Amino acid sequence: MTTLEGLAYGLGVALRPDILIYCFLGVAMGTFIGVLPGIGAMAAISLLLPITYYISPEAALIMLGGVYYGAQYGGAVASILLRLPGTPQSAVTTLDGYPMARQGRAGVALFASMVSSFCGSMIGIAVLVLLAGFLSRVATSFGAADYAAMMVLGLVAASTIGSKRPAKAFAMVVLGLILGCVGTDVNSGVQRLTFGQTQLLDGINLVALAMGLFGVAEIIGNIRTAEREGSPPHVSLRQLLPTRDDLRRMPGPIARGGALGSFFGALPGTGSTISSFLSYAMERRIARRPDRFGEGAIEGVAGPEAANNSAAISAFVPTLTLGIPGDPIMALMLGALVIHGVQPGPLMLEARPEMFWGLVVSFGIGNLILLILNLPLIGIWVSMLRIPFCWLYPAIVVFVCLGVYSVRGAGFDIAAVAVIGAAGYLLSLAQFSPALLLLGFVLGPLIETNLRRALLISRGDPMVFLERPISAVFVVATAGLIVASLWGAWRRIRPAPAG
Repeated sequence: MTTLEGLAYGLGVALRPDILIYCFLGVAMGTFIGVLPGIGAMAAISLLLPITYYISPEAALIMLGGVYYGAQYGGAVASILLRLPGTPQSAVTTLDGYPMARQGRAGVALFASMVSSFCGSMIGIAVLVLLAGFLSRVATSFGAADYAAMMVLGLVAASTIGSKRPAKAFAMVVLGLILGCVGTDVNSGVQRLTFGQTQLLDGINLVALAMGLFGVAEIIGNIRTAEREGSPPHVSLRQLLPTRDDLRRMPGPIARGGALGSFFGALPGTGSTISSFLSYAMERRIARRPDRFGEGAIEGVAGPEAANNSAAISAFVPTLTLGIPGDPIMALMLGALVIHGVQPGPLMLEARPEMFWGLVVSFGIGNLILLILNLPLIGIWVSMLRIPFCWLYPAIVVFVCLGVYSVRGAGFDIAAVAVIGAAGYLLSLAQFSPALLLLGFVLGPLIETNLRRALLISRGDPMVFLERPISAVFVVATAGLIVASLWGAWRRIRPAPAG
């Protein structure tokens, strides 16, 4: 199937009435979640995972994807108006978006963020279409050793690249791998780390783990800061209109941010947060007047917003074509596919073309819906910021309990969510990243399966990972990242030279 044939096929899938409804629900809920500080796309997707049990795999993935990139749009609203990032990716938007709001140009900043988000998403879709087929063809030559080495590289990259505390990040990845071993070994039938609890024979419930780490933990963490200071300003449609000078300054940052975000989004272990900060740094570096940044430069809004939205779309490249989630949110997407019995990988384009191409086309439709909805309805999203947090959190807790109970009908899962949520909050206080734990949890069983398969084929010879060229490249890259991380840590702790 050629690219044009695939897009035409995907258009037929994405325009089905039921798919359109779930696409609309996903982007609308994503925007709403993104607007509200302290919740985020991770918690929203965790809460919606139980719903995916009752709908088709295509509708489930399209809805969850809509929540993900819809939250990128909504996250800019609180960042610009209240200097409260709705999502981590939107933190950099506060640097120039909030000063613009204080100058009475909040509408222009919101217009720039939404148009940049749309354009960045279109760039990400183009990268997804161009790279997916190529990577799938290349990945068909991968063996079990290659997959195991590639997944290990993804985990090491996630815990070292851009991390201020690599040791803590690596510890969370290892803890996730350990939790992924809980349950019955499919090969030997031995119970592992169940401690006599029959509810753990099938392993830890992914929905319970995700809801605990990113739902309950977020609620606990934000209770103390539930009351906001100040209120968002009123924004009318007339205030959204930019000046001619604003329109002239936007295309360059959008193009550069979209290209940068597409590149980093397609790399496992990086993600949209890094790309948005790098885009801001690049725009400031090449600007003729860098002193404008931090004082209300529209380039400081356009570039990062284009970068984080293009990265959100291109992050699906390794997830769908290689089965390797590039970040924790993609790990949840991978978990949703596995729940439906769908195995992402190089054969997905041939085995499930309706899912892949339908998802790609839905990205374009969903982003168009977001652009059409958000500009005229910006007043509604601004009013969402006036909802007291003390009204939101009890409702979220109820939905968490109902959602996790609906999966298996077990009260044990509700207790597990409470325990995991408390543990996740304590981990965040100690500056550990629960997101990396989830990444290790999802990839752990896949690494174990491919590792065993590779060793069985080689009759227990571990040199198979160095004898195969593809896996050898991944092993060397992994070793290089570890050495670079250790070198950086040593340079930070070594004493300064005297004199």
